[in-house]
Amino acid sequence: MGDNDYLIFRPDDVDLTRSPLRNGIDVPTYVLGAFNPGLARLPGGNLLMMVRVAEALTDPVVDGHALAIRWEAGRYRIDRHPVAGIEMNDPRQFALRGRHPPQLGLTSLSWLLPVELSRDARQVVKVHYDKAVAPGASYMEYGIEDARISLVGGCWWMTVCAVSSERHCTAMYRSVNGLDYEPMGVVLDHQNKDMVLFEGKPGGKFMALTRPLGECYFAPPPDSIFAGGPAIHFASSPDGLHWKPADAPGLRARKDSTSALRVGGGSQPVLTPAGWLMLYHGVEKRDSVGIYRTFWALLDRDDPTRIVRQEDATPLIEADPALTQSIAHQMYLPTPVVFTTGLADAGDHYIVASGEADLACRVTHIAKERFGQVVNP
Repeated sequence: MGDNDYLIFRPDDVDLTRSPLRNGIDVPTYVLGAFNPGLARLPGGNLLMMVRVAEALTDPVVDGHALAIRWEAGRYRIDRHPVAGIEMNDPRQFALRGRHPPQLGLTSLSWLLPVELSRDARQVVKVHYDKAVAPGASYMEYGIEDARISLVGGCWWMTVCAVSSERHCTAMYRSVNGLDYEPMGVVLDHQNKDMVLFEGKPGGKFMALTRPLGECYFAPPPDSIFAGGPAIHFASSPDGLHWKPADAPGLRARKDSTSALRVGGGSQPVLTPAGWLMLYHGVEKRDSVGIYRTFWALLDRDDPTRIVRQEDATPLIEADPALTQSIAHQMYLPTPVVFTTGLADAGDHYIVASGEADLACRVTHIAKERFGQVVNP
C-alpha cells in the first residue's frame, strides 16, 4: 500500500525516563515493544493511539534466577524465579515447571501510553506521558495490555486486558474527553479478553465483542464448517459495566480458513450502510506463537449476533517485513504477527491501527470500497 501503510510509533520513540516503572525499578530496562494501540478520534479532530508499552529488564537473568516485574501497593518490585524451575518456549513469557494447570510469568510489564496523532494519522503531535495508564490494583499486578477504545453515548470507553496471579480479566476505563481515563474496575472475569465495545447502541443497549478462553473445547460435528476452539462472542449491557453474554453463537473460525486455530476481536465495530463492520484477528498454528492476520466481517444492523458476511479466505492485512526492516534488530517473535486494535473514519477511507510484530504501531489506510461501501454516490 506504499504511503498508506507505515509504522508511526516504534520502541525507540518511548522515553523510559518518564516510565511509571521508575517508581521502584532502578535497574536498566528497555522497550520490548510499543504496539497494539487502541485508536479514537478526539473532540478536536486529532487521533489518539493508546499504545501498549511492554517494558522489560535489560538483564532478565541474574544469579541463576529469572526476574519478573510486579506492581504492588503503588510501587513496582522485582520477583525472582529459579531458572531450573521454569521453561521458556515463548519470548514473551515463561512457564513454571510441573504446574497443572499451567502457571506463567511475563518477561515484561505493560502499561499504556497516549500518543496523539494528526487527524490523518501521518504525524505524531504529542506523547502524553502525564496521562499514561498504569497498573493501579492487584488484579493488574503484571500489567495492562491491548487497549480498545469506543465512543458510545458521548463518552470514550476503553477496555484493557489486566494480568495478575488473581485472574486474567478485562477491566474498563471511561473518559469524557478521550484523553483522561478513569478506572471503572473489572467487567469480565478470568480469561475473557479481547473485549471491544460497539460504537453505538444496537437495540438501545451497549454491545461488545468478547473472547473467553478455556482449556477444554468440544468438537463440532464432523460435517460442520467450523473448526471449534476459541471464538468471538457477543454480550450486551444496560450501562457499560454489567454484561450478559448473548445466547446466540458468535463468530467462529472455519475449517477452510488460515485462521482455523482461533479468532479474536480487533477494531471497534462501526455502523455502515451494510451493517456493523468489524475487523478481527485470525491465527494459524505455527511454532509457539502462530501467524496472526487481520480479517473482516459484517454484522446485521439491528441484530449484530447475525453474521451477514465473514471474509476469512483472504486476509485484509498481513505482517509486512518491509515495514520493520529498519528495526529488524529488535524483532523477537518467530512468526509473522499483525494485530489490529482500532479503526477511525476518515471520509472515503478508514484509518486502521495495528500492532506489527508485537514491536511497533502500524497505520493502514483502507478505502471504504474495499468493504463494498459506496462513497459519495
